Amino acid sequence: MTGRRDPEVRAAVRQGASVAIATGLYGISFGALSVVAGVSVPQTMALSLLLFSGGSQFALIGVVAAGGSPFAAVATATLLGVRNTLYGTVVSPLLQVRGWRRLAAAQVTIDESTAVAVGQRTPAAVRAGFWTTGIGVFVLWNAFTLLGAVAGDALGDPRAWGLDAAAGAAFLALVWPRLAARRAQVVAALAVVVSLALIPLVPAGLPVLAAAAVAIVVGLVSRPATGRPEREDGDGGRPEEAQ
Repeated sequence: MTGRRDPEVRAAVRQGASVAIATGLYGISFGALSVVAGVSVPQTMALSLLLFSGGSQFALIGVVAAGGSPFAAVATATLLGVRNTLYGTVVSPLLQVRGWRRLAAAQVTIDESTAVAVGQRTPAAVRAGFWTTGIGVFVLWNAFTLLGAVAGDALGDPRAWGLDAAAGAAFLALVWPRLAARRAQVVAALAVVVSLALIPLVPAGLPVLAAAAVAIVVGLVSRPATGRPEREDGDGGRPEEAQ
């Protein structure tokens, strides 16, 4: 791979790796909080390996810790996990993978991998950013989940270490540069207002979905002028890029 695409791919890999480290470290918090809530270490690891959705995992153990029923825990986690389906509709046409790679992509389609992927300018950078972030987060999240689960009570409250802010800070760093356009600022402001208004009124998970619905509605009524990576030619040649 040569030419102008190289720096963009390298930048996407660096961005994905930094996000993976910040997000993966937060797995310590989940592992520790999970065992404190009464979930066993094998069950905690199964959640990280199979469910692999931080928001859904924290929602599930939150319900368990509060004494809620298994049905309520699963329903809450599922509600938050719906957003990953929306992410899939965004990254699927960008990655254009088939077979087992499609299954692997589905497993690592999360907030962070989607954000890194859609922030790239070329198809090669999109793929590099998506896979670096998705696989990196998956490996580190599970490794640090195990560490947190084994440490358990010895670690104390993980929030005292600031780990609860690491993932949020990393995701904000990804989103912030994309708020330069006025339209993006309006969408973000509307999403914040809607989610804050709903937090005291509806169950956990619904404010997140409502905020996402704001962006979807805006996207349906007005197509973005830019932002979609150009496709490579069928012979693998370089796509024409805007100057």
